[in-house]
Amino acid sequence: MVNITIDGVKLSVPSSLTILKAAEIAGHPVPSLCYWEGINEIGACRMCIVEVEGYDHLLPACIDTVAEGMVIHTNSPRVRQARRTNLQLILSQHNCDCPTCMRNGNCQLQRIAFEQGVLSNPFPKYIEPFDWDLTSPLIRDASKCIKCMRCIQVCDKIQSLNIWDVAGTGSRVTVDVSYNRTIREADCAFCGQCVTHCPTAALHERDDTEKVLDALADPDTITVVQVAPAVRVAWAEELGIDSDIFSTPKMVGVLKQIGFDYVFDTNFAADLTIMEEASEFIERFTHRDQYKWPMFTSCCPGWVRFLKSNFPEMTDNLSTAKSPQQMFGAVAKSYYAEKLGKAPEDIFCVSVMPCTAKKYEASRPELGRDGYQDVDYVLTTRELAKLIRYVGLNLSDLPDSEFDSPLGIGSGAGAIFGA
Repeated sequence: MVNITIDGVKLSVPSSLTILKAAEIAGHPVPSLCYWEGINEIGACRMCIVEVEGYDHLLPACIDTVAEGMVIHTNSPRVRQARRTNLQLILSQHNCDCPTCMRNGNCQLQRIAFEQGVLSNPFPKYIEPFDWDLTSPLIRDASKCIKCMRCIQVCDKIQSLNIWDVAGTGSRVTVDVSYNRTIREADCAFCGQCVTHCPTAALHERDDTEKVLDALADPDTITVVQVAPAVRVAWAEELGIDSDIFSTPKMVGVLKQIGFDYVFDTNFAADLTIMEEASEFIERFTHRDQYKWPMFTSCCPGWVRFLKSNFPEMTDNLSTAKSPQQMFGAVAKSYYAEKLGKAPEDIFCVSVMPCTAKKYEASRPELGRDGYQDVDYVLTTRELAKLIRYVGLNLSDLPDSEFDSPLGIGSGAGAIFGA
């Protein structure tokens, strides 16, 4: 243990602790942009700098550890000026058109600029052009990249796919797909971890909300939506409301008020999946000499894409059953379309999923039939929240509702399988 002082607060903390963590304990947290504990501890953004008595230079709090007798100032005039200058330099290479940004109101850079009182920028502006394949489920907007390297680290250290890397030199340094590839050429699983860890909108999912709104406005189109179990809580969290009060029945009521004709639970399709895969397992088990073992299964298209691209020799070990999302789309455009007396092309099937890879899965041509996709569009939880804000509903006044039948009924076994 060492004894330190942070902004007049005396502490006794472990010597292995960073100044950043010690400042949090002292109740004087310092801002940071690039830092992500255990993943990205490189001191790149220099927003967490602090002044330590006896040192000529300011120290990055995220990578420097405490030492006996340290007297630390987290908000001195020198620190405030340096942070503001560093932030202005970052903003000079950032597309600050915030009102049209997907992360407007939910952006760490925007929040820190507000907290640091940045009202002007004396530095000349250079914005990297936005050049990307807009059909990809994963979008990278170079004009909003702040070079924090979080995406590189999470992809390398956690996903082990090495999709992102530093490109360029000097003032031209940026982040791009590694080995000079396009995102389509890379082995990206579209898992969305880089999107989750990006502090701005430099990485985000492809926005399909307008296409869904167009379908909702078409009186000749039957719109059905399936909701994954994880979304039941996450939709409220994304909107900043109490998930205990705004629970599943409220979410169903919201989707019906938005205009969906039928609202279903993906758990129904998960039940179909476990039956299909159990049958396939029995077939394989009773004819062991005809199949590769062991048999793998996953309803996660990111995991399936990862296996196929990184371990192609194990592709035959995969179950041939579709995921619950795709099974639901197939049933909606066959059984349910027939039940409604409609043609499959009259059914517009939407999935609300917690995963960017589901967008990729829905667009795979081999998973469609007769010229149409089983699932037309996939919305992430963020997009659902955006749709709710866009429609402008007063959630407190909306009635609760239940999933429609029969595709809204689940045994619970499907949820266990998913877990």
